[in-house]
Amino acid sequence: MRIILSEDDETPLGPVLHAGLEAFNAPFVGPHGWKPLRLMVFRDGEEAPAGGLLAQRYAAWLHVLLFWLPEDLRRGGVGRDLLRRAEEWARAEGCIGCYLDTLSWQGRPFYEKQGYRLFAELPDSPPGHSRFFMLKRFDGDAHVPA
Repeated sequence: MRIILSEDDETPLGPVLHAGLEAFNAPFVGPHGWKPLRLMVFRDGEEAPAGGLLAQRYAAWLHVLLFWLPEDLRRGGVGRDLLRRAEEWARAEGCIGCYLDTLSWQGRPFYEKQGYRLFAELPDSPPGHSRFFMLKRFDGDAHVPA
């Protein structure tokens, strides 16, 4: 046996882990297996995306992994619309809610305006700041674990 450390994104490890965990978890997860969601924002006349949202459905929850818009596309409703479209997709996929994380200098107030609640905080991530974990249940359940 050997163990190799790699900092390269392009390794054969990802598909092996996905397949192994999918098979192991299938009896517990049921029909709510992994499914990707990509919402891309394009400026008129441009071929490359300017920003967007990358998420995945798993175990009846939508997990927003990455969400970014350039400064000129913020505060005009584009971000709100992206998040709303992701939530609509998730509901149609049978999800009970959505969760994400954001850093203390990023979008916590934005997410709170969209109905997300804090359920955990990781202090000093990075040092001097915090990482906030937030969720929004689609069924209106206000319970947030302690």
